[in-house]
Amino acid sequence: MKFTLSWLKEYLDTDASLNEIVDKLNEIGLEVEDIVNPADELKGFVVGIVEQCEKHPDADKLNICQVNNGTEILQVVCGAPNAKAGLKGIFAPSGCYVPGADFTLKKTEIRGQESNGMLCSEKELCISNEHDGIIEIDNDNLTAGMLAADALNLNDPVITIETTPNRGDCAGIYGIARDLAATGIGELVELNIEKISGSFDSPIKVTIKPDAEKSCPLFLGRYIKGVKNGTSPEWLQTKLKSIGLRPISILVDITNYMTIGLNRPLHAYDADKLSGDVHVRLTNHDGKINALNDKEYELKDGHTAICDDKSVLGLAGVIGSVESGCSDDTVNVFLEAAYFDPIATAMSGRSLQIDSDARYRFERGVDPEFTYAGMELFTKLVLELCGGEASNVIKAGDTPDYHQVMEFNPNRTEKLLGDKIDFDIQAEIITKLGFIIEKISDDKWNITVPSWRHDIAGFDADIIEEILRIYGFDKISINPLKRDGSIAKTHLTDLQKNTINAKHALATRGLNETYTWSFMEAELASRFGVNDNQAQKSLTLVNPISQDLSTMRPSILPNLIEAAYRNKSRGYPDSHFFEIGPCFKSADYDGQIMVAAGIRSGSIVSKHWSESKRDADTIDAKADAFAALEASGVKTENLQISTNDVPKWYHPNRSGMLKQGNNVVAIFGEVHPMILEEMGIDDMQVACFEVFLSSLPTKKKKKSTNIAMLKTSSLQPLSRDFAFILKKEIEAAKLIRAIHAADKKFITNVDIFDVY
Repeated sequence: MKFTLSWLKEYLDTDASLNEIVDKLNEIGLEVEDIVNPADELKGFVVGIVEQCEKHPDADKLNICQVNNGTEILQVVCGAPNAKAGLKGIFAPSGCYVPGADFTLKKTEIRGQESNGMLCSEKELCISNEHDGIIEIDNDNLTAGMLAADALNLNDPVITIETTPNRGDCAGIYGIARDLAATGIGELVELNIEKISGSFDSPIKVTIKPDAEKSCPLFLGRYIKGVKNGTSPEWLQTKLKSIGLRPISILVDITNYMTIGLNRPLHAYDADKLSGDVHVRLTNHDGKINALNDKEYELKDGHTAICDDKSVLGLAGVIGSVESGCSDDTVNVFLEAAYFDPIATAMSGRSLQIDSDARYRFERGVDPEFTYAGMELFTKLVLELCGGEASNVIKAGDTPDYHQVMEFNPNRTEKLLGDKIDFDIQAEIITKLGFIIEKISDDKWNITVPSWRHDIAGFDADIIEEILRIYGFDKISINPLKRDGSIAKTHLTDLQKNTINAKHALATRGLNETYTWSFMEAELASRFGVNDNQAQKSLTLVNPISQDLSTMRPSILPNLIEAAYRNKSRGYPDSHFFEIGPCFKSADYDGQIMVAAGIRSGSIVSKHWSESKRDADTIDAKADAFAALEASGVKTENLQISTNDVPKWYHPNRSGMLKQGNNVVAIFGEVHPMILEEMGIDDMQVACFEVFLSSLPTKKKKKSTNIAMLKTSSLQPLSRDFAFILKKEIEAAKLIRAIHAADKKFITNVDIFDVY
């Protein structure tokens, strides 16, 4: 939202400085993004008067002008078609930087003639895109040498604020002024709304078809005959130019003025171009529309449209058509002031990719009650600036029911904020923001929400937020929270603790943590776990970012494998990655699980002096899985290793599954070469693991917080090396379990350090 300081002060009676107003805007949540003073960009530019203008002897389209800059007369070669003697324009001397052209002027020679500086167009000064000729100033009070910013009324700071989607009321300068007035920085200027009586009935009627009653509950129309459209007065042009809008004509400029100033989007139709009456209905095979933004759009069915008896005049709340637009030849005009549903407006604009000032405001919610006042102000401006005779206002539909009365307890403010705010101050703030208070008792107020505050949902917190925002966050005293003990108790769940511990363990083992998309291609998802058609359908996104990200991921491994392959393609063959995040098995409530997954590809350089560089293999992946499990509190010596029912994306002879009873807690191994080939990955071996953190058993809570007495052994710790000759079919894990079981009390650790 962009506005000038002077425009704001038309609605806010204040003596506050620019800095004070900016600080207050930030304090109340209307964050100031930028402040630009056009005068700073026009330093060095002055009013120049062309004393003489002659044709260039060696160029048909160039003129030689003698320009008076207030101190001297300089020769300037100018190619503008409107250059002439007596013209008052904006002169840029040599050494001046021209922002619109992005260069610095210097004394030069053009076709053999000396040129000192230049006479500027509006585009060269970044005022507008007008570049057909140099600026002509028709003002007898201006003298040569006067500062350009003063001559063009461009010494007015322009403020840009960030409006959040819920604050549609601040999409107009008047709404911003209302918020500022509530802080006490100034007084809100009441609008002078006079009801204008019509002298005849409008020859154009309006109907809202039943299918559009929800998307357009209210439509006001008015016929004005005998208008004279043309160039807007200077004050109106200056306002629009100051915020980057290009003046078009009086009728169009009035609608822009009302939209920006009062958050009341309006539209004006050339009444003589309409065929019959106006109808609001949903589109149904209506073909194309030539929009006012000079683009053509193919209309889809179901959009709310304003139509006459023959064609579509515009998309409701979004944009009008060229065919019904006003021009300098417009004599009779039909005015529109309507209320359009935010959701319907947003869907129409989003479907056709049309952004407009009207859509921006309607989809955030404008004031439905202000529709009537908006029509009167619209009519008043048209009659004052264009003349003409107005009809009676015609009305279709009715104002939507926006009335909301909520019960509020002012004592709740202290409970939520932790600080007491006087009831009178609370009431004053709420009242200044436009709310109406009926005090039933000291702790019970009935509050009527104003029609422009669509963001108030009826909760105490909504009102308290408004009070705090205006009262000031900086005024809330610092009160430390009371707690039972000096050390706060942890509130992390077992899964959260396991996730953190597993991250630390895997990072310690030399794996790099990554973050990848939770989506993947449907065909890739089918290779890594989504085989069932129903599951595939449930995990397919309705509106994916792209077809490559159309399915929720059943496994993290494909993303890590592709990342490793990209690294290898760029000359980094050694990739050791892990990620902890959600995987999806179905769309059911328990279909999302937390998984710690990792891969190793390429070489591993051991930190031990006796080991040399080698390729990563299944044993490394197994060790990674064990590290993550141990960090999560799992006693790995009790796990069973199974090679049955290992998922198909693992190598059948180089993989294993870790179980606690029938519960699978992890899988490790090498990725099947056929899977890598189907993924388009050649000459690459990948060892990987998946630890299912969601499947780990929850830890039993200790019945007592007392620390058990330390019992030390009277025996000295010893380690022994044993050699066993076994059949090749016996797994190493079975041997370890058998040794542990020999004496659980005295045997504390078993490790295989060599195989021969």
